[in-house]
Amino acid sequence: MIYWQLFLAFFIPNIVGYGGGPAIIPLIENEVVGTYGWMTHQGFAETLALGNALPSPIATKMAGYIGYEVAGAGGALVAVLATVGPSLLLMLAALGTLYRYRDSIKVKSMSQWVRPVVMVLMAYLTVSFLKEGMATSGLVHTLIIAAVAALLLLKTRVHPALVVCFGLGYGALLLG
Repeated sequence: MIYWQLFLAFFIPNIVGYGGGPAIIPLIENEVVGTYGWMTHQGFAETLALGNALPSPIATKMAGYIGYEVAGAGGALVAVLATVGPSLLLMLAALGTLYRYRDSIKVKSMSQWVRPVVMVLMAYLTVSFLKEGMATSGLVHTLIIAAVAALLLLKTRVHPALVVCFGLGYGALLLG
């Protein structure tokens, strides 16, 4: 039963989500934290932070890690297959049609409508993590981490993975 739940928890967000990993992360969070309760919001945020610090697509890393935590190696395999399966099937089914109409204005316009949806989902995830950060770490620590991260990302050429490592280090040293 746990394998079926893992499959659904990752297949549904990947079948209804569009736009890649960042667009489906809030949908995965809803399943993993809200529906099945396998993680807390804080645990999910930490997993996302670690996943963002590593190379490769975020959704498959999250699926592998969460699947492993829930049901071992078999759970990791099921969650990863449920994550990549919808994209693989859709690509195989639609590749010919998309290639045939790749220069169509309608196809290009349709793609433009997806961006606002992704933006709203990312904003929701950001606000959710901000609330969780303030609840667990306090306003002062959350503002310090946010300010330093914004400064590093906007004013310097520091790689985002190093900014994530800074946040993890700050939390380990001062909040642990």
